[in-house]
Amino acid sequence: MAEFVRRTTTPVSPRALYDWHASGGAFSRLAPPWESIEVQSWRGGVATQDQHVANQYGDISTGATITLRTAIGPIGTTMIARHVDHREGELFVDEMIKGPFAAWRHEHRFLPGPDGTSVLEDHIDYKLPLGPLGAAFGGRFAQKKLEAMFTFRHRRTTQDLDRHKQFEDQPRMTIAVSGASGLVGRQLCAFLRGGGHRVRPLVRRAPAPHADEIRWDPAAGTVDAEALEGTDAIIHLAGESIMGRWTAAKRERIVRSRVQGTRTIAEAAAAMKKKPAVILSTSAIGIYGDRGDQVLTEGDDQGGSGFLADTCRQWEAAMDPARDAGVRVVHPRLGVVLSGQGGALAKMLPAFQLGVGGPIGGGRQWMSWIGLDDLIGIFHHALFTPSLDGPVNAVAPSPVRNGDYGRTLGRVLWRPALAPLPRPVVSAVMGQMGRELLLFSANVSAETLTGSGFRFLTPDLEETLRQELGRF
Repeated sequence: MAEFVRRTTTPVSPRALYDWHASGGAFSRLAPPWESIEVQSWRGGVATQDQHVANQYGDISTGATITLRTAIGPIGTTMIARHVDHREGELFVDEMIKGPFAAWRHEHRFLPGPDGTSVLEDHIDYKLPLGPLGAAFGGRFAQKKLEAMFTFRHRRTTQDLDRHKQFEDQPRMTIAVSGASGLVGRQLCAFLRGGGHRVRPLVRRAPAPHADEIRWDPAAGTVDAEALEGTDAIIHLAGESIMGRWTAAKRERIVRSRVQGTRTIAEAAAAMKKKPAVILSTSAIGIYGDRGDQVLTEGDDQGGSGFLADTCRQWEAAMDPARDAGVRVVHPRLGVVLSGQGGALAKMLPAFQLGVGGPIGGGRQWMSWIGLDDLIGIFHHALFTPSLDGPVNAVAPSPVRNGDYGRTLGRVLWRPALAPLPRPVVSAVMGQMGRELLLFSANVSAETLTGSGFRFLTPDLEETLRQELGRF
């Protein structure tokens, strides 16, 4: 049997570290974003009898069984693991009963550290298939994969615990979230649950039993007002994807989904008996339009033109009913979100991995970006920071030119990044969407965030890309 061990000191007690792993958000937070991992089922053990709850939020008690669909290179495979031991506050153990390894046993240990801290220890004993042949040819590859995976897992665990510790004196909140199943929403909900908050997703279908969901229909302008009562905060992420050619019908869906959905949330919040303390309603830096080298602060939003700029202004204004009712409303204006799980980075990867990526439209336009983990931190910070009110640029403090972005991504992937994509090709192939998303220049400032005390975890582009792609 081969062995892998990773130990990291965390800033909380062993019990708090265990509670984070048992919170229901840990599995989503620990899945490496560069890996293809899909939970097909999670059957509850002795502690969780409701199978929907086990499948939705996870269960680490003895007898719990998880079925995953993952991939080794281009080959998909199923892995089934069962929790075989569990000592509350101390450890839990899972073993593979089906999957790509000949054997796999993973002990998650939570040990006392100095001065009230704890030591997270992951101890894995495993055996590769094909006996000595598999060990000879695959042993180094397996160790390298485990090194990257657990570097990421321990880093994210510590970062999440640090984020929650900053506001440990604040009461835990009940938070309604629209768009909870999207790229940002999935990770944000998992993060919030890891901090002990109650998350209530807004769903368009009938709520599932025991799932703590709230029914809404943004197209009809309705939301279950009774279920919404008791909510301390609302995070509104939902909206039609802006990806795809912007036909007239597509543009109408983009605007309608944002304006009608936002107004539905705003009017419902304004009518609540006890109004939420805060609503975080997303917007985007598209509101600034194409502004060349000008450094853009939140007050520069009236000078932008284009479809996205017009849409963002309508989008933010749709929250006026809640604002007029005295609710603190924050509009995080999202930059280009970088995540190995999807979005812009995932769409760029194939070309760069093949060595045919490079500058777009000359590469001089500014790209204001944000790593997914820092974006989640921004939402969390805004929940507990009363000084943040109105629009806030949700971007890293180090925007880059498009050409520099391409060179950095190429360096992280060990690939050349010299193949240009000329402006006429962008316009011909992608139309207005390509022009506004890829060719517009927005050098957006993060000073409002940093001035409010927010601390970026990965303010550097290369560091962010390495964390999201597992290239440590």
